[in-house]
Amino acid sequence: MRSEASKTTWPSRKETLVTTGVVLAMVVVTIVFFLVVDQVIGFGMRLLFGVGN
Repeated sequence: MRSEASKTTWPSRKETLVTTGVVLAMVVVTIVFFLVVDQVIGFGMRLLFGVGN
């Protein structure tokens, strides 16, 4: 177990920060995408069925 644990390589602080930044950016892109899709579908439903505001 110790020999396998010694083979482990840990990311540097810079790599960790860059990876975290990329993940957060992708989360924001995904949120915006689904927000836009939800608004477009809602707008289409209101036009199609004449329901809502």
